[in-house]
Amino acid sequence: MNYIVKKVLTLIITVLAITILTFVTFTVIPGDAAVAKAGVDASDEQLEALREEMGLNDSIWTRYTRWIGGALKGDFGYSYQYNNVTVSYLIKTRLPVTLMLAGLSLLLIIVFSIPLSLLAVKFRGGWIDHVISGANQVAMAIPSFFMGILITFVFGLVLKWFQPGNFPSPSENFWGSVGYLMFPALTVAIPKIAMTVKFLRSSIEKETKEDYVRTAKSKGNDEQRILYVHVLRAALIPVITFIALVLAEIMAGSIVAEQVFTLNGIGRLLITSISARDYPVVEAIVVYLTSVVVVINTLVDILYQLIDPRVRVS
Repeated sequence: MNYIVKKVLTLIITVLAITILTFVTFTVIPGDAAVAKAGVDASDEQLEALREEMGLNDSIWTRYTRWIGGALKGDFGYSYQYNNVTVSYLIKTRLPVTLMLAGLSLLLIIVFSIPLSLLAVKFRGGWIDHVISGANQVAMAIPSFFMGILITFVFGLVLKWFQPGNFPSPSENFWGSVGYLMFPALTVAIPKIAMTVKFLRSSIEKETKEDYVRTAKSKGNDEQRILYVHVLRAALIPVITFIALVLAEIMAGSIVAEQVFTLNGIGRLLITSISARDYPVVEAIVVYLTSVVVVINTLVDILYQLIDPRVRVS
């Protein structure tokens, strides 16, 4: 219980530090939010009045306390780019697309990485093993944006399995949007599948050398049963922590995929808001994304401690 309490306290401190760092960073970087909102043709008097209205003339501490007070209530203020539209509304309308993309990417990683890892171990040294290892190297070497371009060209322009840039809204056509999202999900998932296969294979090979495996074999247990039931279960324990890192990579990869496939998600909103110096939106998205990663890592650490007796003992 003390371990969990410490982890939760660390989570709170980390998220608070993230909010401070994010707010200060976007406060001190060059650029004037008033100019970005009013335009370069605005007069000095108009700009000064706008800075006063936006609270830009207040001290950093005053602005931060006002901002974090609203953020704790779910109020991140108003967007500079979209007049009279709250930041919370902008995020809420685009969040489902990003969550669906991340969920599909994670599903593809799990569905493909476990069987491929088992195949590589089962046919160790054979041609199947070499093919999987070579494909892993290629998948990890190709940048995400180029992978997205390749998938768009092959499946969108050549095979015409989807129409690039014509993403149906989930509220209007849920299954159509899921079908479209499978292709950007592949863009995000393929490099992560290669990483997971490499890590899980090493973990499985390490477990096959443990004493309990030799004991199970000496008792006449079937090798496939030993591999699928005993070895895989033990090998997946350290992979749980690795999957947490993969989730963080998925959030970063989603930004690239949303740009390539023109998806109205959080990542694309972040890019357009940075270009427009829409700092309230940028700050809220950065805090949201980093907080999600921190929360996931904390939950995984707690879960890892609960399911592995060796960690509880230590």
